[in-house]
Amino acid sequence: MTGGAVRLTGSGLGCPTWPQCTPGSYTPVPHQAQGKVHSWIEFGNRLLTFLLIIAIVAAIAGVIRWGRNRSDSRTILFLAFVQFFGIVAQIIVGGISVLTHLNPFAVGAHFIISIFLIFSTVSLRARMLNIPRISLPLLPRRMSRIVFLNSFFVIVLGIFVTGSGPHAGDQMAKRFHLDPRTVSWLHADSVIALISLSFGLWILIKALNSKDELSLASNKLGLFLIISLSQGFIGYTQYFTRLPEYLVAAHLLGASLVWASICSFAYSTKLLEKA
Repeated sequence: MTGGAVRLTGSGLGCPTWPQCTPGSYTPVPHQAQGKVHSWIEFGNRLLTFLLIIAIVAAIAGVIRWGRNRSDSRTILFLAFVQFFGIVAQIIVGGISVLTHLNPFAVGAHFIISIFLIFSTVSLRARMLNIPRISLPLLPRRMSRIVFLNSFFVIVLGIFVTGSGPHAGDQMAKRFHLDPRTVSWLHADSVIALISLSFGLWILIKALNSKDELSLASNKLGLFLIISLSQGFIGYTQYFTRLPEYLVAAHLLGASLVWASICSFAYSTKLLEKA
């Protein structure tokens, strides 16, 4: 969300160099050409990296302390270290974004790494808390995988929509050479397909849920549907109101919640594991 705030406030080059903020200084300097507000918004986003590192180190220590005697100890330790190496990747890609003056491919890669970090975080948390899990029958399992892949596709298309639109993080930043309206329509169509498939899957699971064995899956999927519908409403509203910053920020939050929700569903139904 703070990364989105950097882009939406036009502060993407508030610190025009990397790893320093300005030549010769790791922090913003008085009378900086980019402006005090822009420089501190960008620098504040960089500072949050240190809080994330502290949280990740604490997570690794917690896994070693409380997870070493578990049957899945190797898996949860791997997921914890994924966070650490993911943040390192974010630091590098973030630096590339600045050095390439917010190239949309670099900025898009920055968000994709966040998506993978959310996936591993949801899985790590669920495993440490022993969240219940079930296995789906063959047909809903196959449909669920399609919904999961469609969710990822929707997010990737959203990155191209963002990379073609007006909120670039800086007035001089490059954009994808795509028609914003066309790519927005493709994104909207993929969302409609996702919601339709998800609703059909929810009905199928409900029909098979004669003895409440699949109630966990239907509840998780129901939450995903509610979040997706809300996200779709925000998306259409922002499109027809010419992308006000506060709605774009809400849409960014919604994208993260949509992904976290489908990842939670995938974990609880053992979707990405062998049947």
